[in-house]
Amino acid sequence: MGVAGSVVPVGPRWRRARRVARLAALGTGATAAAAVATGGVLIGQARQARRTIPMAEAPPPRCDGVYGAKLPGPPLTVAILGDSSAAGYGVHRRRETPGSLLATGLSRRLHRPVRLHRFAVVGAISSGLKPQVESALECLPDVAVILIGGNDVTNRTPAGLAVRYLVDAVHALRGAGCEVVVGTCPDLGAIQPIRPPLRWLARRWSRQLAAAQTMAVVEAGGWAVSLGDLLGPRFAAEPTRMFAWDRFHPSAEGYAMAAAALLPTVLSALGTGQDRRPGLARGEGVRSLPEAAQEAARHAGTEVSATQVRGRDRGPAGRWAQLRRRAFFGVGAVPHPGPAADSPTLEGRP
Repeated sequence: MGVAGSVVPVGPRWRRARRVARLAALGTGATAAAAVATGGVLIGQARQARRTIPMAEAPPPRCDGVYGAKLPGPPLTVAILGDSSAAGYGVHRRRETPGSLLATGLSRRLHRPVRLHRFAVVGAISSGLKPQVESALECLPDVAVILIGGNDVTNRTPAGLAVRYLVDAVHALRGAGCEVVVGTCPDLGAIQPIRPPLRWLARRWSRQLAAAQTMAVVEAGGWAVSLGDLLGPRFAAEPTRMFAWDRFHPSAEGYAMAAAALLPTVLSALGTGQDRRPGLARGEGVRSLPEAAQEAARHAGTEVSATQVRGRDRGPAGRWAQLRRRAFFGVGAVPHPGPAADSPTLEGRP
């Protein structure tokens, strides 16, 4: 889900909880005492979550290389940026990483080689995107996929600041002619080791950041896909299958679901014409961007992109946006993380 190491917010909210405790000690009444009790529960849960979720160990496998090298035509260049969810932390084989899954899916759908460069860093927050973008631009990517936000939530980075760094990244990539697809902040409330009421706060913070990311990315000329609690219902039913050994990051099956949600939007961004279904399904259609962002944050696998209504980009409530449900699109379009996945011609270190 994009977080390695400590997964517990330690920022202003926790400092406020300590201030509440001091106020209660001075006898400010029942309201302060109730706040102290709540703050104490949250702090206790934070400590418990730290003990339950292991620290990051070995780095994820490298997945850089050319996929479908024997196919005709020049390679399509793809860059993967972001945090541990983009890097593929929690799996042990190259073919199980989200980058490999996306590159293989693109190569098969487009019948051309795909050169993949992964710049994602385990533990990264949005402020760490700048050096990743600078490295990516040296490769002249056709499309960049960014997965970021989970660590901003756990580190309690102000949402406005996190979004500002993300917008800077999108603008830099778009300015170089690169299409950009952003998988927005996952719903950390779906993580079982985080217990209520901390889980409820984590869900609220995650969705607020995801909605803000969606609006900013679309305004900056990118495409947004909500990952939300994409793994939540399946995790509850099959926890040992959908999540990795640490019960926090996705397993190979979990990354395959995320890649399946992202692939059709990457195809849309590239303008291949291979991703569109005839007509719109229930819940899809045109909204104002603020409304679309809020809806996407509540429904995992929702694509949000800019559109026009009667030739106009904006309406009374802001920019027009198109919603499409992507969570379970094209089963089989993304290869199952097993022996059938293409073996790339690898570049860089193993």
